[in-house]
Amino acid sequence: MRFAVKGEVLDIHSGEHERRYVLVDRGRITAIESSVTGVEVIDASDKFILPGFIDLHTHLMEDGFRTESKLEDPLSLYFYRALENMRATLQAGVTTVRDAGLADLGVKMASDSHIIQAPRMQISVTPLSITGGHFDFHTRSGLNIERRYRGLPSGICDGIPSVRKRTREVLRAGADVVKVMATGGVMSSTDRPSDTQFTPSELAAIVEEASFRGKNVMVHAHGLQGIKNSIKAGVHSVEHGTYLDKRTARLMAERGVYLVPTFLVTRLNNDKALRGELAEYSRRDAIEVAEVHRENMEMAYNEGVRMVMGTDSGVVEHGMNLLELSYLTETGMEPLEAIRAGTIHAAECMGWEDRIGSIEKGKIADIVVTEVNPVEEIDELSRPGNVLLVVRDGIIYRDELVS
Repeated sequence: MRFAVKGEVLDIHSGEHERRYVLVDRGRITAIESSVTGVEVIDASDKFILPGFIDLHTHLMEDGFRTESKLEDPLSLYFYRALENMRATLQAGVTTVRDAGLADLGVKMASDSHIIQAPRMQISVTPLSITGGHFDFHTRSGLNIERRYRGLPSGICDGIPSVRKRTREVLRAGADVVKVMATGGVMSSTDRPSDTQFTPSELAAIVEEASFRGKNVMVHAHGLQGIKNSIKAGVHSVEHGTYLDKRTARLMAERGVYLVPTFLVTRLNNDKALRGELAEYSRRDAIEVAEVHRENMEMAYNEGVRMVMGTDSGVVEHGMNLLELSYLTETGMEPLEAIRAGTIHAAECMGWEDRIGSIEKGKIADIVVTEVNPVEEIDELSRPGNVLLVVRDGIIYRDELVS
């Protein structure tokens, strides 16, 4: 498909914008010109052209991790609901995600071949968890409500031989990145967010196994000791980072470890807890995490930690992803820097900066057109109606522009 998009092209490096035509041909940006002829033009004059956004922490297959869904719903319904999650994410302007658990290789293949409306994705397949840890789905009654099917191996592992085997299994299943639960979490009934999970030697073994296949490790880590153990082991990114301290933040900055703060899930879970909408075992944790999270994320930013966009959508509603950019500015980030955190810097975290993350000749044609200038009105970016056009791989998935 060959076409051009006319509008104010935002240079995410400088923050400047200029009226230009972005030419698209066979899924790539082929030129950025001041005029064009002989090609269909999508007129977005006075609107803003940005690269597609990147969310580094989603659970596309989930819609709240509801216990009743795991107990009652047929497996096929689970997949049909996931289609709506993916559609909502793409329609919001997120053209690429790093899925943090439960999207399998078949889901990625369906997205890559465009037979479903979904963002491009890197997948972790199944997160690794200790017995009784944050991704062990045994209830307190002893019932196991984990969804299992061919292509989605169990992630429960204990001891070095076991963690090596499970890492190899998720890589065999198609994982692009290995996800590890290094601490407890808010939504699990058998642990607390501060609980340390996996020993330093177990984490080091996981990182080593992943490295043999050229893969990185992302860790869910709220508690300080779990964060420290993960950094020492050589992980690529820390998700959440709630109880991070200044000394450890400096170590993250020195080693170039990314921090994915997931403000969205922290804020929305806190709101739900205050309204009494979370399970009793999660309410206290959600409120406590929210109380310390913002201050520690501001500290991490000031210490120079590389911070990138991720929402934990799937724990909370899909399609609200760009609200994370507004929350990132509360750390002290300028709006342009927050936009980079959700575009080129996120692409760097994925190792895809040569493909996506900016509007440049030769890159994949992932394009978003917005009603507002996000550098000046970043708080408005996530409001309904402000994302007008979404293009992924040169295919138009949303077009709200008036011809």
